[in-house]
Amino acid sequence: MIVVFGGAFNPPTLAHKDIYHLIDETIKLDKFLFLPVSKKYSKSTLINDDYRVEMLKILIKDLEKASISKIETQDAKFLGTYQSLLRIKEEFPNQEIAFVLGADNLLHMNHWINVEKLLSDFKFIVVNRNNENVEEKIQMNPLLNKYKDHFIVLKNYQSNISSTLFRETLDPSYIDEEVYHYIMKNDLYRGNY
Repeated sequence: MIVVFGGAFNPPTLAHKDIYHLIDETIKLDKFLFLPVSKKYSKSTLINDDYRVEMLKILIKDLEKASISKIETQDAKFLGTYQSLLRIKEEFPNQEIAFVLGADNLLHMNHWINVEKLLSDFKFIVVNRNNENVEEKIQMNPLLNKYKDHFIVLKNYQSNISSTLFRETLDPSYIDEEVYHYIMKNDLYRGNY
């Protein structure tokens, strides 16, 4: 299985690394792809794509099955998760592809580009951060419930770390030490981007 973890990684945190380890210990995976979204996406607080990719490189340097896919950062415009996963599937035609998302994102999936094709063609690994009843959320949503067999729910994840919290506090305990040095060296997240 190829596991794809999409996100802003603005910056990548220790929580992102923990999710890799949790999935690697729980699911038989062949490869774990970090997929940073492009600055062309609508998130105005994203720093430059190159900085985020470089920080991800630092974060994953010791993660045996991890690599970075730059397909979204190299696109001329944001095409959506479905198009990204189709291109990854072309790279790994004989592998099952699973996309990682937080339980909080389940409620927003109805608004994703090509959501029905996304749900029918791919698996989803749901990281349950807040002990939510994910199965009930899936069951209550007719579209998600139609593809309930495509969801793998991981219940054993606990973390209060987030990229937003780091940006608000610049607390180095939320991120890898080398990533923190990279941020300080490049004067990131201090109003200068």
